[in-house]
Amino acid sequence: MKASDLRQKNEAELQKELLDLRRAQFSLRMQAATQQLSNTSQIGKVRKDIARVKTMQREKATAK
Repeated sequence: MKASDLRQKNEAELQKELLDLRRAQFSLRMQAATQQLSNTSQIGKVRKDIARVKTMQREKATAK
């Protein structure tokens, strides 16, 4: 996910994206705990995507 893609989304879309990413993070954590996760780098990628979305939300909030 690129920051330029996130900048084009409005506040509601960013909130939905954040919710989806948090669900994906939870799912990956459960897979890791049960030894079912084969590619552990996915966890880090999702964490960084969550940080990107939260950064865009903060940028939009301070721009108002």
